[in-house]
Amino acid sequence: MNQDWQGALVRRLLLILAGCLLIGLITGEYAWALVVGLTGYLGWTLYQIRRLLLWLKSDQADQPPPDSHGLWGEIFDNLYQLQRRDLRLRGQLQSVIDRVQGSTTALKDAVIMLDSDGNLEWWNPAAERLLGLKKPQDTGHPVTNLVRHPSFKEYFDKGRHEEPLELSSPVNDRLWLQVTITRYGNSEHLMVVRDITRLHQLEQMRKDFVANVSHELRTPLTVIAGYLETMLEHTDEMPPRWPRALNQMNQQAGRMQHLLNDLLLLAKLEATSPPSNTQPVAVAKLLQSIKGDALALSAERKHQITVEADDTLMLKGSESELRSAFSNLVFNAVKYTPDNGEIHVRWWCNEHGAHLAVQDSGIGIESKHLPRLTERFYRVDSSRASNTGGTGLGLAIVKHVLLRHQGRLDVNSTPSRGSTFTCHFPLSQATVI
Repeated sequence: MNQDWQGALVRRLLLILAGCLLIGLITGEYAWALVVGLTGYLGWTLYQIRRLLLWLKSDQADQPPPDSHGLWGEIFDNLYQLQRRDLRLRGQLQSVIDRVQGSTTALKDAVIMLDSDGNLEWWNPAAERLLGLKKPQDTGHPVTNLVRHPSFKEYFDKGRHEEPLELSSPVNDRLWLQVTITRYGNSEHLMVVRDITRLHQLEQMRKDFVANVSHELRTPLTVIAGYLETMLEHTDEMPPRWPRALNQMNQQAGRMQHLLNDLLLLAKLEATSPPSNTQPVAVAKLLQSIKGDALALSAERKHQITVEADDTLMLKGSESELRSAFSNLVFNAVKYTPDNGEIHVRWWCNEHGAHLAVQDSGIGIESKHLPRLTERFYRVDSSRASNTGGTGLGLAIVKHVLLRHQGRLDVNSTPSRGSTFTCHFPLSQATVI
């Protein structure tokens, strides 16, 4: 549009006024001349507005605007240019949408778009194969009504989707799926479902292999350890070099037995369902028992171990599994805290749930190691683990026990200043007497 449109409008009005005054001068009727002139201009303007409205309401988006001149001609031309640019942008956006839909259609992973209430809006063909969704009858229905799996409904309703969910396919029990949900936009959900059947089979093979090997090694190792203990009882009848070698063999046999016990416990935790119909566990009493074992482990190292526990706060679950998890945390604190160091164990409850914290003044852990601490056999320092006799499975056992009790583990640590391992449990797992 001409930048001097205001000047052109003023000049047009002045020209109309001059014409009206000239007619008034000829006729002697100045007032009527002004009324007739301004009325004509107003009528012409209304006529142009009507043409504009008819053009805007027309179904043919590419129809050129009405012919006009002057200021209205420029208005029509600029509106037409805006309309053409809008059509081009729409075409580009539709092209992008078509390419995105085409690429997701070719994916082997299922992609499902849900609204803020969890209702189905769009999905690719892989979702029909993996989840059994059908178009168009499933559109607009809640996804939890179509994927009828208790763990999926709990996972979706919980609203915390940091970790993926694994479950069997609702259309084929032999297929195992991994579900990931991401929020975007105005609380909409993007759900991605992967077929992990092969990975699940490999993981099951690994679990079976570890469990079988651990079980098969247990008997011969027990026999070896038994004979070593018998021989160590008669060291006075042996050559001078033998007792030292036998002691080292017995020490390594005990370490291997400890490793096999941890492997078997971990295999049991992975293979069995979480405990059901459990009775509340007196955690305060359990921690006092663990404290006694930790003091025995500390022995001449003289650690100061304190326990601050709410005697009225109980936790639903398996006492043996919780003992294993909590004792691993406390014993690790003893192993990795220098002599005369402090270890504080706290058990309490607030509006967020029940919590157990084990804080030590030990050597600490660098932040780069924290995400991998609960992996099997992960070593922050292999020499440190061998010196303390650790198996590298303690925190993996802790993680699995917490998962079976709907809990999670947080680790905060600063090198040379100590570490704090905190177990968090939901309020539904805690009871107060």
